[in-house]
Amino acid sequence: MEVFPGITMTSDICHGKPCVAGTVVDVATIVGTLGIGKSFDDVQEALNLTYEQILTALRYASYVTDHLPLRLPSGH
Repeated sequence: MEVFPGITMTSDICHGKPCVAGTVVDVATIVGTLGIGKSFDDVQEALNLTYEQILTALRYASYVTDHLPLRLPSGH
């Protein structure tokens, strides 16, 4: 099921995690790989994705973090 343009969630693919549509690559893997300093080219090559698919994953991650309720640690 498409949950965001270009992002799907299906119980039998990636244990139901949000993935780039038509792949078995989950959004967290893409964001995490970029987060450790790998380049877009590295991610494209390692995960067999297009530049646009990587941008789609980043848009979804941004959307999700922008729409989750912020929970500050107690005492703050």
